[in-house]
Amino acid sequence: MVLSDSRTGGGAPRRISAMEAVLTHLRDAIERGELVVGEKLPTEAELGKHFEVSRSVVREALRALQALGLTVSRAGKGTYVAASGADQNPIFGAYSARDLIEVRRHVEIPVAGYAATRRTQDDVDLLTHLIGKMEQEPDPTAWVALDTLFHISVAQASGNPVFLKIIEEIRDALARQSTLLNQLGDRRRQSDLEHRALVEAIVGGSEGTAVQAMAAHLEHVEITLNTIVRPGTAQHPPK
Repeated sequence: MVLSDSRTGGGAPRRISAMEAVLTHLRDAIERGELVVGEKLPTEAELGKHFEVSRSVVREALRALQALGLTVSRAGKGTYVAASGADQNPIFGAYSARDLIEVRRHVEIPVAGYAATRRTQDDVDLLTHLIGKMEQEPDPTAWVALDTLFHISVAQASGNPVFLKIIEEIRDALARQSTLLNQLGDRRRQSDLEHRALVEAIVGGSEGTAVQAMAAHLEHVEITLNTIVRPGTAQHPPK
């Protein structure tokens, strides 16, 4: 079963990655009851052979299934089905989606405003450089790393080391969430546009515009996450 050329249905077709195709197949099998709670999934090697993809692709798909709460990995034993439906509050490393949403609303939105009024020329140069690199970066993993550094740099531009510490603390969870959003929500191009708007507001010194730009960015992140967790439902942020 070759998955690299899979496409989504409806509207203009969008080429999806092999990882997304594997994940979609396994998720559908779990949600339809073909794979039941407690059942052990085939090994990475077996899945790779079945889908004709590399083990690294399978590993990414399994990580996404676990983030969605559909499976659990048991050291030395394998991966088992943990639920028949996606968790509406998926886990990204040490923190849940709700943890990140609540903290980011209360930290990153005011941080953007402070950054617009306190940024130094070094901050401006760094943010401009980062968004330029993100817009040109072809590698998804490298883009996620830049995305995380971008948000850390906005916090740094706020001039408040406490804000910076908070964003650094959640950087791994942010990276994991960003990876999932890009893999399943096709977020990269839209994120670049949102980041560009935020940089322009910070460079221009507009506190209100920067706050609005960050608020809009986080809202779109929440909507995309909710669409991934609960496909086909109203696009409200997860609670």
